[in-house]
Amino acid sequence: MKDENKRDLYLKVRVSQAEMDAIKRKFANSGMNTLSGFVRAMIFEGYIVHIDENELKRLNVLANNIANNINQIAHRVNVTNKVYKEDIEDIKSLADKLIQPLLFLQSKCLQLRH
Repeated sequence: MKDENKRDLYLKVRVSQAEMDAIKRKFANSGMNTLSGFVRAMIFEGYIVHIDENELKRLNVLANNIANNINQIAHRVNVTNKVYKEDIEDIKSLADKLIQPLLFLQSKCLQLRH
């Protein structure tokens, strides 16, 4: 009867010196005991994550615009010493525009967990 967990096959992968250095650094930081175990863990449990940089930039621009608008409202409150209902509604509206993309991003990040 053959032991199915016996590791008697080899996987040969060519890497550059810079790639090998990076692998060794990651292995050293992993806390794992063997490079083979580390590589297997990365193959079977690792992730390749594609991040749409345009979406992140759009989210960053939105957050900056919201921060600027809130700062303008805060400045107006400090100058006039009055809080206007419209300003509060604007802040709530701006927060609503930001929360949906952040919740989407959070859900995607949580999907990466086992």
